[in-house]
Amino acid sequence: MSEPLKQKIAELNQELDPLEKELDRLYSEAKEWAEKRNAIHRQIKKLCQEAADLKQRRDALNEQVQELKSHREKTRVKRKQKHVQIMRLGEKIREFVRKKPSQSMENIQREIEKLEWKIQTSSLSLEEEKLLVDQVRVLENKLVVYKKMQKLREKLTELQTGEKTLETEANICHEKLSKLARQSQKLHEEMLDTRNETCTLQTDADDMHQKFLETKQKAQHPHQKYIEFSCQIKSLKQELHQIEEKMEAKRQLELRKELEERALEKLKRGEKLTWQEFKVLTDKGIYDS
Repeated sequence: MSEPLKQKIAELNQELDPLEKELDRLYSEAKEWAEKRNAIHRQIKKLCQEAADLKQRRDALNEQVQELKSHREKTRVKRKQKHVQIMRLGEKIREFVRKKPSQSMENIQREIEKLEWKIQTSSLSLEEEKLLVDQVRVLENKLVVYKKMQKLREKLTELQTGEKTLETEANICHEKLSKLARQSQKLHEEMLDTRNETCTLQTDADDMHQKFLETKQKAQHPHQKYIEFSCQIKSLKQELHQIEEKMEAKRQLELRKELEERALEKLKRGEKLTWQEFKVLTDKGIYDS
């Protein structure tokens, strides 16, 4: 009765063995795809961090560029204002040039000195002295024109120097921001390259994940069959165990019955009983010591 069950269990075990090998192969393949996918994910994480760092550096440079642009524009505005002042001052100087005396400043100065020396050293009448003082006053008024022109030219030189300084400052500022802009553009391109590489890797990772899922899907049918066969084997083993327990109980009962009959025969003949024979008769209530 138990042999067919043992045969069936053996047959199921034979079918279970290739299923187990197939599952081991598929699980191993799925594990490889998962490991490849995870390795790519680690690369992506690293590249994302690199892209974030590049963006941060680029943004910092762009901020400096904007500050330099603002400073350059302010410098250009100041230079333009100074240039307007220079043009106006140049017009004033040209007006004074048109009004300046025919004599040079040096000649006028010498004439004033001669007249003042004459006033101080000569015996002059009031009329003569007044005449000379008036001449000095006229010459001094002419000299004022030259002095005003000189001050205007000094102011003009100062403004021109300031304009040149502002122009130099604006040019230096422009060179700096151009250099920073180039660096920012380079970082931006590196960031885009990194992001493109990330996208490519993400596609690869998605492919790996899809293969991982496909492999797991392939394992579902043999896995289900493996469970079914395992459950059948377990059920058959339980059934076999119950049969064997019943057979063992029957055998033990038959042995006990034989032992009891033998003990009774020996008791009738007055022969000495073994411990087992004595115990079986005692348990049965046949023999009472």
